[in-house]
Amino acid sequence: MNWISNYVRPTINSLFSRRDVPENLWSKCDECGTMLFHRELSENLNVCTGCNHHMAITARDRLMSMFDGGVFVEVEVPEATVDPLSFKDQKKYTDRIKDARRKTGEHDAMIVGEGEMNRTKVVMAVQDFSFMGGSMSIYVGNAIIAAAERALKLKCPLILFSAAGGARMQEGILGLMQMPRTTIAVQMLKEAGLPYIVVLTHPTTGGVTASYAMLGDVQIAEPNALIGFAGARVIEQTIGEKLPEGFQRAEYLLDHGMLDRVTNRTDLKEELTTIARMLMKQTPAVKGDLPPPTPQTEPEPAPEADEA
Repeated sequence: MNWISNYVRPTINSLFSRRDVPENLWSKCDECGTMLFHRELSENLNVCTGCNHHMAITARDRLMSMFDGGVFVEVEVPEATVDPLSFKDQKKYTDRIKDARRKTGEHDAMIVGEGEMNRTKVVMAVQDFSFMGGSMSIYVGNAIIAAAERALKLKCPLILFSAAGGARMQEGILGLMQMPRTTIAVQMLKEAGLPYIVVLTHPTTGGVTASYAMLGDVQIAEPNALIGFAGARVIEQTIGEKLPEGFQRAEYLLDHGMLDRVTNRTDLKEELTTIARMLMKQTPAVKGDLPPPTPQTEPEPAPEADEA
C-alpha cells in the first residue's frame, strides 16, 4: 500500500496533471477582489475594469501611455550628491538607494521625458512612488528644474505627475530645500507664460503637496487619490475632532475647491491635450494618424484657348 501511495499515484498524477499556470498572469483588485487578466489590466492602464479602482502604475509605463506611440526622449537630469549627510538608520542610505535602483530599474524617484502627446509638444515629469515612496530628494529637485528649463527652451507646457510620501528623511534639510527650489522653477514657467499642469496621483502628501504639487495652473487628480500634507490621524489628534468621511481624497478636495478636475487615468491623455492646447492658444488636436488637413485653395482658371 505504501508503494502504491508513495510512488505509483504521484507518477500517474505527474503524467496526466496540467502544467502549473504562471502566477503573474492574473492580478487581484485590492478594492473589489476581481481577478484581472494581466494583459487586459495593462491595456486599461492598471485600472480595474470592474470597480474603476486605480492601481499603481510605474513612472515609465505612465510616460509610455501618455506619449504618442509610447515614444519619448528622456531628459538628462544633473547628478546629485549621493548620501550628503552619511545617513544611517537600520541600514545605510547608500544601501537603500542601491536596493531601490535594483528593485525599480530607475535611477531615482522621478523621470523626465519630452515628446508629443496627440501631436502636442510637451515635457513631462513623473514621480515613481515605488522608489523609496517617491520621496523628494536633491535629485528630484534637479529633475523638476531640468524639466522646467527644457520646457522653457522648447516653449511648451510642463505636465507633472506627483506621487510621494514627502521629503526624503535621509537627506534632512537638503531634501526640504527642494521645496523653494522647485517653486522657483515653476515661477520661471509662469513668467514665460507657459502652462504648468499638475496631475496628483495616489498618494501625494507632505512637502510635495506643500510645494510644486499644488502650484499648477490647472490641478487634476485621479479618482480616490489621497492628497494632503499631514496624515488624518495627526490632524484629528491636533484639532481634537473627527474628520469627515473621505477627507483628503480627490473627490472631497474637488468639492471644496482645491482641485479643478478628477479624471480617470484612461481619459487623462485626451483631457491633458485639450487643456494644454487651450492654454497655448493652439487649435484643437487632430484625431487619428493622418496629418492635419491643408487649407483648401481655389483652383486657378484654365487659360483660354486662342481663337482661330
